[in-house]
Amino acid sequence: MNKLKKGDEVVVLSGRDKGKKGKLLRFGKKGRVVVAGVHQVKRHQKPNPTTNVPGGIITKEGTIHHSNVAILNPDNNKGARVAIQRTDNGNKVRVFVRTGKLVDD
Repeated sequence: MNKLKKGDEVVVLSGRDKGKKGKLLRFGKKGRVVVAGVHQVKRHQKPNPTTNVPGGIITKEGTIHHSNVAILNPDNNKGARVAIQRTDNGNKVRVFVRTGKLVDD
């Protein structure tokens, strides 16, 4: 079980977008993640008339390393560390280290 999941609300801990919050969209290669609205990069795109894709300069989200994001704790609106614990019936759950509350309430 991973400590981060697709759809989690995360905050960026370091880099040029430090402090920005967004939803975790997907996981990339080599431990990198894509967060909505964070690390915007510009890419040049060729037009493709068969698929009706216009050409030009497009802006999209780039990847950042997973160690530079932390899951957002809704109680104090800050980034928090997450631990994985087992429940009494043997299921694994994610809990905030500082408060002990479940992440997926």
